[in-house]
Amino acid sequence: MSVPEHILKKVKLIEIKTRKVVNNLFVGEYHSAFKGQGMTFSEFREYVPGDDVRSISWTVTARTGKPYIKKYDEEREMNVVLAVDVSGSQQAGSTEDLKGEISAHLSALLGFSAAQNKDAVCLYLFSDQPEHYVPAKKGKGQIHRLLRDLYYFEPQSKKTSLESSLEYLRGVLKKKAHIFLISDFQDQNFENSLSRLSRKHDVVAVWIVDPFEVKMPKMGLVDFECPETGQILTVDTSSAIFQKEYRAVYERSLKETKQKLVQSRVDLIEVDTSKDIVMPLLKYFRMRSAR
Repeated sequence: MSVPEHILKKVKLIEIKTRKVVNNLFVGEYHSAFKGQGMTFSEFREYVPGDDVRSISWTVTARTGKPYIKKYDEEREMNVVLAVDVSGSQQAGSTEDLKGEISAHLSALLGFSAAQNKDAVCLYLFSDQPEHYVPAKKGKGQIHRLLRDLYYFEPQSKKTSLESSLEYLRGVLKKKAHIFLISDFQDQNFENSLSRLSRKHDVVAVWIVDPFEVKMPKMGLVDFECPETGQILTVDTSSAIFQKEYRAVYERSLKETKQKLVQSRVDLIEVDTSKDIVMPLLKYFRMRSAR
């Protein structure tokens, strides 16, 4: 199936916007933040003062009559999974870019950073069911393909179920991976599935938050339609009672979600759709490198 020209242009534009950030800021930070899967033997070399004596190869030393050490290189190859929520709530938003567009930009930043480090990248789109899965592969061509799918793929469902979607991902991934879970986390009862996934894989939650979810402007009577169920609700946004309850619901949701992520041993990156989306990623990379 051929991809429409406007989708190809969109992918090219997002690559242009992303390239400078990745080359100038992300590559070194990404490399430092996400270590390889371990160390592999490289070669023997003669011992010099200051080397760790624990690395001495006594077999080679005995054979040559000179002390030699084992040299190891970091095994850099990793699988990076971009797990992206494509439920109906991703087509909502109060800023210039909807949540789905923000997800695509974040995926581009992470994907091209991984490609620069020669990591293989996989795409997993989900709603309340697995929607689309692209196995891991290396190269910028793979990132172009994943972005085309992100923009062009039409989900079968508008609902959300993190629990079932994470269980699918746990079953399909056969080797340890770094998973970026990009979602607004508007769901319940997913902590057990997330915890099981994080036991084997390195999971980072990228939480996309719209300003309207934090504080609703006073606009009088407004009809709101739920993007996942289609249900319409009329509320008086200028009501003091509504404003107080709305804020309380958000604060409760924020606290509960953060608790679930902590319990699941999952790192969190919060992305505000009204602010720069680069800095939260960069800040996280630097924090992780310092561990």
